[in-house]
This record gives sequence, C-alpha cells and structure tokens, in this order.
Amino acid sequence: MEPFLERIAHVDMDAFFVEVERQRRPELRGKAVVVGGAGPRSVVASASYEARTRGVGSGMPIGQARRLCPHAVVVPPDHREYGRMSERVFEVIGGFTPAVEAVSVDEAFIDIAGLRLLHPSPVAVAEGIRSALRAELGLPASIGLATTKLVAKMASRDAKPDGVHIVPAGSEQEYLRPKKVRALWGVGEATYARLEELGIATVGDLAGFPRTTLVARLGESLGGHLWDLATGRDERSVTPAGEARSISVEQTYDTDITDPEVLHRELLAHADRLASRLRRAGFVAATVQLKVRYDDFTTVTRSHTFQQPVSTGRDLYHAALTLLDRTAARHRPVRLLGIGTDGLVTAADPRQLDLAPRSWDDLEEVVEELRDRFGRDAVGRARLLDDPPEFPGDE
Repeated sequence: MEPFLERIAHVDMDAFFVEVERQRRPELRGKAVVVGGAGPRSVVASASYEARTRGVGSGMPIGQARRLCPHAVVVPPDHREYGRMSERVFEVIGGFTPAVEAVSVDEAFIDIAGLRLLHPSPVAVAEGIRSALRAELGLPASIGLATTKLVAKMASRDAKPDGVHIVPAGSEQEYLRPKKVRALWGVGEATYARLEELGIATVGDLAGFPRTTLVARLGESLGGHLWDLATGRDERSVTPAGEARSISVEQTYDTDITDPEVLHRELLAHADRLASRLRRAGFVAATVQLKVRYDDFTTVTRSHTFQQPVSTGRDLYHAALTLLDRTAARHRPVRLLGIGTDGLVTAADPRQLDLAPRSWDDLEEVVEELRDRFGRDAVGRARLLDDPPEFPGDE
C-alpha cells in the first residue's frame, strides 16, 4: 500500500480555553464568551467564535473586547484546569500514534504515515481524531493535512471551526500563492514592514521575488528561509515530544515599568520561574529569547544561543539582561516582559543532591528540592523580597 502523501496533520483545538469552560458551565454554550483577566491591562486569552464575529481576538485588551462585544461573558482563566485538559487531549491524540509534536497546550503536529494500514486516507485519520476528541472530552478541533508543516498549519486555519482541510500533494504552491505574507512563520511586524517596502503582500509575491535580492535585503537566514517557505520548501519533520520543545514565561503589567531596577527584578523573577520549569521538565536550553512590549504595543524580541545548554536561573538571567541592554527598554515604558527558551534537550542524569553544592547547577537543584518539599515560597532570591535583609558589609 502506498504511504499517505499528505502525511503531516496539524491539530488545533478550537477556542480551547472557552470550550474547557463550557464543559464546566454548559450555560455558556451558544453565547459570546471571552476568557481573560479583570485588571486594566488584562488581555483576551481566548474568545468564542460568537465573540470573534464581533471582532474580538486573542491578545486584545479586555476593555476593547468589551466595547466590541458588550454582551460577552468574561470568564477568568484557570490555567491549572487548561493544563489538565491539555494532558487529556494529548492522551487522546497519542492513542492514534506516538509521532506527536506538541506545539502548545492546544495544538500539535502529527506524522500519520504509520496509520496507512489502519485508515483508508489522511482525511479518515483526521476525522477519527476529531471524533475521538469530541466523544471523550467534548472538545472541538480543526485539522489541516498536507505534505509540509507550514501548509498543514495553514490548512488547519482554513478548517476552522471544527473541520478538516486537506491540501493535496502537488498543489502546495497554488494553495500558498494567494495567502497573505503575514501567514508565514518568521514574518513579524518588522519583517512585514520590510517586505511591504519591497512591494510584497502575498506569498505569491514573495515566491516570485528573486531569491538573491531577498537574501541581499534580509540576509541568508531570514530571506532564504522565507523564500523557501513561499515556494513550498519546508523540510522540517514532526519531532515527537521530548526531542524539541520550548518553554516560556511572560507577564503583562497593570502599570508600565519605567524604573530599570524594577525591570531587572522582574527579569530575574522570570528567569527563576523559567529555570524551575526547565528543571521540572528535565530539560536544558540551547537558546534564550527575550520579549519586550512597550506602552505603544510595539514588540521586540532578541535571542542568544549558548555555547553549552543551560538550565540555571543565573545563566538565563545574565543572558536575558544582556539582551535587554540591546533594546530601548531603559528609555521606554514597558508593558510586557517575557523570557523563553528554545532548542531544548533532555538534561543529563541528575546528580546526587547534597547541602554543600559546588556549582550553580548544584545549588539550584537543592533549591528545587526544598521547594518541592516545603512549597515554592520556602526558598527565594533575596533580591526579589519586598524587604530584602541586610548583611554585614552589604552596601
């Protein structure tokens, strides 16, 4: 039997947070629902399709969402419950094949080629996954099918809500050509502005642009990558869980941060939380990424790749601090601050913990053990205390 040509599926749960809330509160079904905080700087974490028809979208300030959709029910987020349901979602998907790459709590890529002996077509696999998610969890999902990750992800958007969309092998360029260039991975605000200057608005425009000129304007890494995607070249395979993931933490502040010292403390707190999550997941990180959003919603990102993967808050903080110095954060009010890690690999076998650590890795392992035993607040960094203690000779 011939293998499935459209072997990559992208599963994207529909309005995941909203649908989880509807499982607990059936009276929300059929209503416009927004999941988000109540603070003046809170943003929309998820919006039902009833709210989306009024222009509400993820990342939008709650105040704006209320103006667009005054009758919407605003529900505070419960990330613990979303995490629990996410685990169940991946259990259902994993029941079909272990070739699953988690992208976030509510989306994943799947290599379905190994299922060709059990199902007559890729569409049949997708329908089976959707039916299982609906039957076992009561949650809707949309699935895109294609020969590449990029096209599969785009196809899942076209499948929404609660459907399946397949891009047949050989039709990738025809499918991509009319899409907005913003739909490509790697096209953020700054890159989009540069592409606009070149008269590039669609993926077809980009594919028809001379590769050498694009590389000369954007560099080989970005320009070459975007041109390859636009012409249907995407060699990335599905990487099962544990082989490559990303972990990040970020926070939107009710009051803009203008004091560099406060900014540094927040960065340190983020690094500490991020290191804790890395250790609990059993990973070390090859790359750290900094995300800063200013008061005018302009967002910048910077990244640094380590010579050797790291997992300590100290290493993450110092790298992020260096990246922060490369932004305008010292001179502009900061609305959001975040740190993320990429290129994660499984950490080496854990070392025996003792109370006389010989390195920062050892020290942070001891700290994590104490936090596991006595609670996260049992041990903390003195600099993050509201009233840090003074020590002899401290200046």
